[in-house]
Amino acid sequence: MAETAVGASRTVGGTGIFKGSQKVKIISHSVGHTIAIGRLIARYAGSGSIICLFGPLGSGKTVLTKGIACGLGIDRESVISPSFVLMRQYSHLNRTLYHFDLYRLNRPRDILALGYEEYFYGNGITVIEWPQKLGFLMPDEFIKVELRLGSDSRRTLILSAVGRRYRDSLEKIHEDIRH
Repeated sequence: MAETAVGASRTVGGTGIFKGSQKVKIISHSVGHTIAIGRLIARYAGSGSIICLFGPLGSGKTVLTKGIACGLGIDRESVISPSFVLMRQYSHLNRTLYHFDLYRLNRPRDILALGYEEYFYGNGITVIEWPQKLGFLMPDEFIKVELRLGSDSRRTLILSAVGRRYRDSLEKIHEDIRH
């Protein structure tokens, strides 16, 4: 697994991340770095992309989403957690972000009434916090981001491609971070 410290000028681990684990490990040392990682993800997330964020409370899922929004030209200050409404929609020009927070979802079928397919499989970019709550509705392909708490504002983000569709995006993110 390649390990990169965002804001640093070198890769800490090795190269050749796509010869094995197909994961990118990034160390973020601040909220600003996490925002920058989100902007980078947005740069390579095409229309119809699904990004699933896994991590405990306070690990930076909404901060990363703010960065993704910023990368799409959406004011990051307008992005707030949709915990009580399940989904918020943000748009800028012809780019749309669907931000789901499923923390309070009791059963996967509770999301059926929202018409989730239109969001997940439409033309916007979908970010899902707490995607494990989807159960049998989990998409077959997505960019997986695992966020882990470190000391102070330090976070470890592990990005991987679930399914073939996102392998190129992951490789481009890795290359961009290395340079």
